[in-house]
Amino acid sequence: MLKHPLPRLDKDDELRNLLLPYCRLKNGEIWKDKIAGHRIICGDCTDEKILSKLFTDHLGKLAIHDPPYNFIAFQKFDEYGFYQWCKKWIELTDKFLDNNSSLYVWLGAEHKNFFQPFGIFLNLMSETRFRSKNFITLRNQRGFGTQKNWMSVRQELLYFTKGKPVFNVEAEYTDIPKVLKGYYKTVNGLTTDNFERSKSKNIRAGNVWIDIQQVFYRMEENVNGCYAQKPLKAIERIIIASSNENEIVFDFFLHSGTTLIASEKLKRKCFSVDIDPVFCEISIRRLEHFRKTGKTGWQNSNPFYSDIINDKKIKAYLKSEYKIEY
Repeated sequence: MLKHPLPRLDKDDELRNLLLPYCRLKNGEIWKDKIAGHRIICGDCTDEKILSKLFTDHLGKLAIHDPPYNFIAFQKFDEYGFYQWCKKWIELTDKFLDNNSSLYVWLGAEHKNFFQPFGIFLNLMSETRFRSKNFITLRNQRGFGTQKNWMSVRQELLYFTKGKPVFNVEAEYTDIPKVLKGYYKTVNGLTTDNFERSKSKNIRAGNVWIDIQQVFYRMEENVNGCYAQKPLKAIERIIIASSNENEIVFDFFLHSGTTLIASEKLKRKCFSVDIDPVFCEISIRRLEHFRKTGKTGWQNSNPFYSDIINDKKIKAYLKSEYKIEY
């Protein structure tokens, strides 16, 4: 089977520039989906003028954000700079969310830097109108190997609310398996395992999710070129629990378009932002690809394959820099 991967686009400005001519959005431009009402705008999520183009008529009921929290590790921001940057988009999230709404934020913790920017962000949120609701852990099946530390197999997800938003608890009975055994009582001389409390083999979702596979290249939903792609199943779980059909879900860091695809599948409207035209284009193409084929990603190809195959400059660049043949 032919394989046509893309390297990480966030680390290769030259490749991204070669792909720009194939992108339909420029900074400040908006794409409006005529079928389901989704909207994507290319721009800075800290720019209120940009966001005002999205929210012209309705406010969102749910926000799901996955900010680039590795800024400090890459020395693009110090702790104070990261705090000030987050403060801007959190204030705008508040502005464009309904008075009864939910906010979920994926946020990492750098072990070698006193678990920042986790602490910084929590301090910031304590100064807002949002109220902390839960701290969810997504347990990765594939961790980051190390010889002198515990292997990191978790991703942090913070859940906040404003007012009294919906929470569809009945939708949260999942295929999370029962994995822990514990003895809790003796009946007629027999010690009964806690599995006997329910005939179901599964449990309702708690704040530790162990049933969701970390996205990697062999999965159908994989989007080549995107880094730290969040699993579709995780986003679907959030959307089902914290919104209703036809409501607006928004995402300030669209990247691979997972929130867009989940919203499409679950009959929500996704309003989203990305500062990079390439990732805006990837997300639009992912939606078009899903509608055409039913597939949620490109396991053995990539969103720009049809363009790259006819572009001598990009083919030459991929061959010289990455030994990728088209």
